[in-house]
Amino acid sequence: MRVLVQQEPFDFGSEVEAFATGAGGAGAVVTFTGVVREADSGAMAVMEIEHYPGMTEKALEKIASEAITRWDLTDALVIHRHGRLVPGDQIMMVATAARHRVAAFEAAEYLMDYLKSRAPFWKKEILQNGAEDWVAAKSADEDALRRW
Repeated sequence: MRVLVQQEPFDFGSEVEAFATGAGGAGAVVTFTGVVREADSGAMAVMEIEHYPGMTEKALEKIASEAITRWDLTDALVIHRHGRLVPGDQIMMVATAARHRVAAFEAAEYLMDYLKSRAPFWKKEILQNGAEDWVAAKSADEDALRRW
């Protein structure tokens, strides 16, 4: 298991190749990469993501460990960026490996739902006109997490 919280971009291809190569005994590898999208208004210039170093990594390690145990994964990877990101930048990546595809898919969805609604990150949208607003939690994200 590997959890990274970092400011710098990650190389999706290299991360997937390294993960898949090290996922011994897996019959399935599932990956998901989140990308910063435009604000609903379409006027976002920058997204700032803040976190508490140490606390954030511990929280992500705990949830990744839970996923490994619950779905009997052979491995898991979580990468989440912080700092100033612009639309089109990769914001996060989840990879899961399991003997069977259903477990790998479910564990990946579980991790993504957790990252979206419970991970200790705070996101602020800065619009092209200079206005700033913290991103509020969405009820759909909470609903997605409740299914687990």
